Amino acid sequence: MEKITFEVLGSSPEPYTVRFIKNSPSELSAFCSCRAGENGQHCKHRIMILQGDKKSIVSDNSVEVATVESWFKGSNIEKKLQSV
Repeated sequence: MEKITFEVLGSSPEPYTVRFIKNSPSELSAFCSCRAGENGQHCKHRIMILQGDKKSIVSDNSVEVATVESWFKGSNIEKKLQSV
């Protein structure tokens, strides 16, 4: 299992924590501490990172977005988003 965590700016004064966990080659989990994420809804913070958008990341690991993008391709999350 591999994990990558980002801190991102949002509407709250404190950054949100966005975590991606690669459980297997095709299973990816994504979590966000924003209100939508905490309520089990899709949130823009996770989607933006999955699409390669780094502009709201305030942690010093924005280069890891490319790794998360590679995990996304062919994952269960990609398949779910395609069906929406």
